[in-house]
Order: sequence, then structure tokens, then C-alpha cells
Amino acid sequence: MKNLTLYYATNRKHKGSDRFKPDSYETAFSDDGMENLRFGKVTLSADENEIAKYVSITKKFGTGDGVGLSEYLTECAKSATIEAFKEELNPKISDIHQKDAKFGSTAMFDELKKIMENKSDVLIYIHGFNVSWHEAVGSALSLQEMLNNSKVKDPKQNLLVILFTWPSNGQALPFVSYKSDRTDAKTSGYAFARGMLKVRDFLMKIKKDGGILCGQDIHLLCHSMGNYVLQNSLERIDQFTPGSVLPRIFEHIFLCAPDVDDNVLEPGEPMGNLHELARSVSIYHNKEDKAMYVSDYTKGNPERLGTGGVARPSILHNKIQQINCTPIVQGEGFVEHSYYFSGYVNEDIRYSIDSVSHEDSKRRRTRDISLPNVWRMK
Repeated sequence: MKNLTLYYATNRKHKGSDRFKPDSYETAFSDDGMENLRFGKVTLSADENEIAKYVSITKKFGTGDGVGLSEYLTECAKSATIEAFKEELNPKISDIHQKDAKFGSTAMFDELKKIMENKSDVLIYIHGFNVSWHEAVGSALSLQEMLNNSKVKDPKQNLLVILFTWPSNGQALPFVSYKSDRTDAKTSGYAFARGMLKVRDFLMKIKKDGGILCGQDIHLLCHSMGNYVLQNSLERIDQFTPGSVLPRIFEHIFLCAPDVDDNVLEPGEPMGNLHELARSVSIYHNKEDKAMYVSDYTKGNPERLGTGGVARPSILHNKIQQINCTPIVQGEGFVEHSYYFSGYVNEDIRYSIDSVSHEDSKRRRTRDISLPNVWRMK
């Protein structure tokens, strides 16, 4: 058996009598408020042979079955141990006025700092619509295992996935739970922003105290409605950032099957300043994504970024790359919505984490049109 550890942050309500050793987390917001964050880690045991099977399976769109691995690890998560980092503070006083307070975020960041100093990048992961706590844990650990076992990875570069999980309903009620989750995702964007500001302040404190940063990178991957969480975090981050530019926290931001409007990254739109948070932004979309069609036609949303990509790519910032995954995505149903877990798309994400140039011939992509930032997987 293999022991897996996953660090997390959540604004979900805990289950059980002990908030620091909960049984699980619910589909409702924390009793301490919608923006309240709990930081912790999950430990579970999984069969190494099962993991190896899913990681190595070969399909038409490349090596690995991250969706199958996610389902297996979701079952393992039901018997996991959860430990939230304890904190000592006055909930009636804002963070900036707390003196001698002990924050759960600081305790987790201190542990992560030690891990990163041992040659490990961090990837923060935000899941999408219709995801329970156990499914969120399974998905995050599947992503971690797939990327760390990728045949194209730099053997000297490890990766740790950090889960941000919000109270997605975990119900398949098309006209009810989607609308509810979209409202919850908007509010959860404020909670995620709070977490990112804590990361920014932690890094600034290291520099202020004369410390040396480890040289490793922090990345962000958002799936489906998780991109709407990110969209709604930007305004709050901007409100608490001095000057006119957002802090560059991430090396890469990956927008996978993004369930947001196809013009959202244009100047003046809600995510028009996203590129300021990172050195590079990559959009992965699939024109055959059935989940995106559900969002388009049954929910009355405008064209989705996750279906056809950016409406007008020529006007985007040059940090933003758009990758059409339609030619290589195979499968049925909602597998076509989770293609980032597996095969050539997963490898392409790994190449970016390992700082491989977008133009490198090792990537299975070609420029789709004359624009330098529009690609097509092959």
C-alpha cells in the first residue's frame, strides 16, 4: 500500500464534532462564514498496483487514465484521515489586527515551504461543478499522481498538488444544482482570493525578514466552474493590492475546460487582468465537450471558453496561450470534459510545469492559425 498526503484549503462546513479532525466536509458553507477558510491535510492509503495500472494504461489520446484513477482514489478517500491545522485567534477581529495569533494557513505554509525546498513545485487545484468532498480529494490526488508519473516529466522536479475545494452540491440535478453551484462558486471566489492574499503576504514576509525563496514555482489549475471561482477572486485580490497591477503569484495558470464566457479574458472584461497573476496562462478547450453544451444551451449562458476557445484571440495579452484539444480527445460523455487528467493534454501541462517552451517540438501541438498564441493538439 502507498500512503498519499494531500494539503487542502476549504470554505466547506465540516462534518463531525471536532472541527480540527473532521469526518468529512459538507456541501454547505462553513458556519464561520462563506469566506472562512480551513487549512489542513488528508492522508489515505491506496494500492500501488492500482495506481500503476491507471497511470500506465494506453489509450488513443495518450498514456494514462486519470479519470479512472480519480474514481479509485475517491473511494480510498472515504476512509482517509483528515487533520485541520489548529489556530488561535479572535473571530471577531480581522486578520490584519490579530496580535500573537496562530493561523492555520501559516502552519500549512511553513510545512509547504520545507517541501518546496526539497525540489518540489506546488500546483493549486480548483475543481468544478457537481463535486463532493471525497471526489475533490480523489481528483486532486489523481492529478498529482498523473503529473508525477508522467513519462515526459523532468526527473529532478517533483510536484505537490494543493486542493482548494468549495461547497459544490455533488448532485446531478441539471436545472437546480448548476445554478446553486454557480452562486456558491461566485462567493467562493472571495474565499479563494483571501487564500491567495495570505500566500502573497507569506512570501513577502520571507523577503522582509531577509529569508531566501527556494526558487521553486507555484502554479494554478482550474477545471470547469473552478474557473468561475477564479474569475470572482480577481476583483477581491485587486481591492487588497496596492498599485494598479495584481501580484505575480504563479508561474503558470492552466484554465481547463473553463465554464466561463468566451470573451472573459479580453481587456475590460472580468478576467482581463488575469495575466498579471502569472508568467504564462494556458487555455485548454474541446469543441466536443458535452458539459459545455449543457452549460450553453440549458443554462442560457453565452458561448463557453471551454468549447471554442477565446472569441477574439488576436486582442489577448501575449502571455495567454490557447490550445484546441478537440483532435485528440476520445471517449464518451463527461470524459470529454476531464481530458486534462490524461494522455497528451496531461503531458502538455507537465511540459509547462517543467518550463518547456511553448514552441518546443516535443509538444504534440501545431499553430492552428497565423496567430502565435493559438495551438492545435495533434
